[in-house]
Amino acid sequence: MRNITRFLTDFFNLFFPDLCVVCNSQLINQEDLICTKCLYDLPKTNYHKEIDNPVSRLFWGRTKIEFATAYFSFSKGSNYQYMMHKFKYHGKKEIGFVLGKSFGNQLRNSVFEDVDIVIPVPLHKFKLKKRGYNQSDWIGKGLAEALKIPLDTKSFIRSVVTESQTRKSRFDRWKNVENIFKVTNEENLKGKHILLVDDVVTTGSTLEACTNSLLELENTKVSIATLAVA
Repeated sequence: MRNITRFLTDFFNLFFPDLCVVCNSQLINQEDLICTKCLYDLPKTNYHKEIDNPVSRLFWGRTKIEFATAYFSFSKGSNYQYMMHKFKYHGKKEIGFVLGKSFGNQLRNSVFEDVDIVIPVPLHKFKLKKRGYNQSDWIGKGLAEALKIPLDTKSFIRSVVTESQTRKSRFDRWKNVENIFKVTNEENLKGKHILLVDDVVTTGSTLEACTNSLLELENTKVSIATLAVA
């Protein structure tokens, strides 16, 4: 039975091969969505090794965080930017899990091992219904599995629909997300060291707004991990 299943899988892949979401080369056994070469070439920041890094500096004087990092950096027009577009807008949600798990393995044995719970930046229920998934949830799933800590997607919500941040100035981004996040279950988060997760950090306005809301909880700490920094 196992041989038949393998034969059918190989036959299917002959005509409908799985392709790398970065370079479009055919994937081989054990490769999942991203080929080994593209994973190896991923422009990793290694910011988790430095408390003082470009991502953490985004929040200096704006909000109180413990640590901040991004897994990799990308430039406009790069294959990795196209990969992120597939992930965020074209239904390839599993990319977030694969990269989130790889990211989580990197964060083990670092200052981020101190975190207690993973909280993805939430989407409003209207946008969630329209898109079908929250990309940050999928990154969070991978991170939580690798770090062996809980993932909570229910205790922190976005209570107001906002416009896209893409073409806004830094000030307008901050105004767009001011006071739009709300804790729905304080007991689940109070006193925890929260790892706040998002897909891409640019100005940090959304993450700042989330952090400020979470820090209203007693004895709560927040660290930040994003998949990418633009």
